[in-house]
Parts: sequence; structure tokens; C-alpha cells
Amino acid sequence: MFPLTEKDKPIARLLFSTGTCPRCIFRLCCVDFHSPYKLPYKDLIRELENFLKTEDDDLILEATKPPLKKIRLQDGEAQIDDRSQNGGEMAAVNEDENLILENPYLNSCNICLGILQEFCEKKFVKKVCQKVDSAGYEFTNLVFSVSFPPQLSVREHAAWLLVKQEMGKHGLSLGRDDIVQLKEAYKWITHPLFSEELGVPVDGKSLFEVSVIFAHPETDEDCHFLSTSCPDCFKPAKNKQSVFTRMAVVKALDKIKEEDFRKKFPCPPNSPKTFCSAIEIECAHGAVFVAGRYNKYSRNLPQTPWIIDGERKLESSVEELISSQLLTVFKAESFNFSSSGREDVDVRTLGNGRPFAIELVNPHRVQFTSQDIKELQQKINISSDKIQVRDLQLVTREAIGHMKEGEEEKTKTYSALVWIDKAIQKKDIEFLDDLKDLPINQKTPLRVLHRRPLAIRTRIIHTVKTHYIDEHHFRLHLKTQAGTYIKEFVHGDFGRTKPNIGSLMNGTADILELDVESVDVDWPPALDN
Repeated sequence: MFPLTEKDKPIARLLFSTGTCPRCIFRLCCVDFHSPYKLPYKDLIRELENFLKTEDDDLILEATKPPLKKIRLQDGEAQIDDRSQNGGEMAAVNEDENLILENPYLNSCNICLGILQEFCEKKFVKKVCQKVDSAGYEFTNLVFSVSFPPQLSVREHAAWLLVKQEMGKHGLSLGRDDIVQLKEAYKWITHPLFSEELGVPVDGKSLFEVSVIFAHPETDEDCHFLSTSCPDCFKPAKNKQSVFTRMAVVKALDKIKEEDFRKKFPCPPNSPKTFCSAIEIECAHGAVFVAGRYNKYSRNLPQTPWIIDGERKLESSVEELISSQLLTVFKAESFNFSSSGREDVDVRTLGNGRPFAIELVNPHRVQFTSQDIKELQQKINISSDKIQVRDLQLVTREAIGHMKEGEEEKTKTYSALVWIDKAIQKKDIEFLDDLKDLPINQKTPLRVLHRRPLAIRTRIIHTVKTHYIDEHHFRLHLKTQAGTYIKEFVHGDFGRTKPNIGSLMNGTADILELDVESVDVDWPPALDN
């Protein structure tokens, strides 16, 4: 059923005569149900022409300007294809310079610049889907996004003012928000076509995005008059190639007075010579997150790549040993590694390990069973004897917050081998076992001052247990507040940590070995490994 009624005929005739496509006519006539937009374009043209015909003659609309050149229409379909590739020109005309819409598919709409014409057809959708298939992504749904040239907003504004003026002659009104937005109409038409072609639903919450960027160089200057009328709306931005962004243009259109707009831009808009072009078709998958716990058994392995003044100090790191395997299996472009705290290069991490999470950027493979993840964990563990991973699992971005919460609030336990300068007996260290919830003040250690701000931080030593070895060595088992600098608690860092083991024992102490025995963060959930 054709959606326009007799009351719409004057507006439809006016718009059609100025070079507006049927779907944009529907939008400006406030047709807000989907089915009419989905009809094939040629059917829409035919039905619109029939709707606008008078009883006396066929519809003949006067051309807005003389033709650029005459086109032979011997093979309409072939010419349509050729022009959609190269930016089509104005349609055929008759000898007395009247525009006869025998093949109006060759005319680029003066409002949508062809977006709701050939770019809604199955041929274009198939082209996009071929690009999606060749990109090699796994997905079970998708979000389809489009970026339209900002001048479309200017042209739509001009058309709205034209229709608003015409309706006003009949005592009717038309609000700017009453017309159907271009993106809405485009979505109504294309989403079912994409679902049919790819066999998956279009879902706005999908992590897999297919995006198309349209451009129309011929009309790029349509927006430029707004920069003099509303200069405050157009501010240069570092990450924008042009100040004429869609948001800036929309903001300016909200500010400019109607009479000023009419003086500087034609209402209706001029008919363009060419169609829009799809300059980019891109696929991307949102990040996937993998979490687990790692043990580090080497005293010569940094957590992250150790690079000083551009020079790499050690050949590998915990981050790289884990992530290299994940990058390959997930077919991701890059990664971001984070963990619940960090250990020094010469510190081992034992016990249940340290929680970590890895963000895998733009992964092409995302569908994994729990067995797949188990096998991936085994692959990581076989690849190196310096680390082991446990509880490997897929998690959400939000869940990573649980790991970060524990960095300052939770506790950690350590084992430290201590050297003391004076000779001691077992009884000389027993008093340390009685220390409970000892507060210490730590000025930012000298060794991290280059990357941490200078501050005094109060930390709590919850418990201390000692194990005597010989007259110059003993082992400390500590349970502390997360964020405590253990090495500095032992040797004092030239008095920057007070009190410290050296000061408590009235001697000079140093730390020979340090192990992290537990990081008391209940995340990620333990698995049956």
C-alpha cells in the first residue's frame, strides 16, 4: 500500500520536481513505518509517478537547470552500474529541456545525495558483505554503522524549511523532529538485507561492527557558510581533519536563524551532478578480555618489557610470554596487559599466583569453549619454564574492576631472606614475631622515583614471622597491606622508610631474596585446572 495520501500530494509533487528521491519524500512527509522504504527503488519511482499523475497527461517536471549532456538509455542497467562506480551524472532530458523521469534512478537525490537510492539496494549490501566475509572474523551478530557527509544535514535542513513554508500556506506546521531521520530510514532498509545476506541478526549491542563511510566531494562546501554565521560552533580539534564535523554542523543549524539560512543556502537544495561514494568499508571487533593468575619462577624476568633509553635489557617478560600465545590464537591486532600489582625483575611470584588480565584488541577469532581455553593455558605453560598460568578464562571488561579494587585494599604475603650486619642469635629476632598491624611511613623509594610522584605513604605490616638461619641470616614471612615496598621495609632506603628492620634491630639490614607468596584478591574465580 502506497504510504502517501491526497493531502501529501502538493508536498510530494514539489519535492519530486526539485530532484528529491521517493524515500526522502516519505521522510519529509513523516512516513514513520518501515515497509514503504523497503520496496525496490524502481518500484518506488513507478508508484510515486502514478500517484502524482494527473488525469490528462503523464508527469513532466521542468528541469532545475539545463542538462550537462544527453545520455543514451539503450542499456539502463549497465549504465546504472557504471555510474554508481564513477559518480553518476544528471539523467536524460528531452529536446525542449524538460526533465522527463523515464529513468530517474540516474538522478542523485538533492537531499540524501544517493544514500537512499543505490546504497540501499541489494547490490551494495552484497558488496559490503563480501568485504565482511573476506575479513575473516567470527561473529554471531553485528552492529552496522554509517558515517554520512555533514552536508546532508544542511540539505535536509533546507528541504525541511521548504516543506515547512509550503505547509504553512495551508495552516499546517512541521517540526524539525517530525521528519524521519536519514539514518533511521537507512537502518530500516538495510538491516534486514544484512541479516539475510550474512545469516546473523543486526544487534546494536554487538561487539562486531561493520562501518561504512560515505563522502561527496562535489558538495563539501555546502557547510562552509555556517562557519561565518556561527563561528563558535567550529573549533579546530587535534583528531579531526576538518572543523565541519556532523555534530558541529548540527549545532550551527540549531543556532542559525531561518531567514539567515535562506539567504545563504538554496531552498530547495540544488541537484548534484554525482552520487555519494562509499570511501571506506571497515570491520572491527570489540576487545575481548582474558584473565587468570600467573606464577613467576625466574629471578631474571621482568613483568613487562624492560627498556631503558630505548635499549632492551632482557629478552622477554611475563607479559610477552603470556600474550604472544593469546595474540596468535585470538588473531588479535594488539594487546594491553594489566595485573594486581607487580613484582621486581628479581622477585618470584609463588603460591596461587598474581591476578592478571589481558585486553585483546580487534580479535578475529572469539568463539572458544572452556576446553579450548584449557588447551590454550596448557600451551602457554609448555612454552616456558619461567612462568605458569592458572585459572585462565574469558571475562568482561567490567569484571576487571574487581582486580583493581584489590590493589590497595587487600593483603599480600611475602617471604624475604634477610642479611644483618651484626651477629645474632635466634632470641634476637623473636621480638619481631610479636609485631601486629605495625604502621610504617614510606617516602617514594629512590629506585622508582623516576616514574612515581614523591609522596609519603602509610602502610600496615599486619604480621611478621621469623625463621632463624645463622648469625647473619634469617627469613621473614610478612603479611602486609597491598602497596607496601618490602625491600625498603627491610633496608630502610637511607631512612626513607620508618621504621624498618634495620632500625628495629639497631643494625644494618639488607634483603637478599624476595618471593611473593600470595596476592589475596578473590579474582578471577578459581577453576578446576
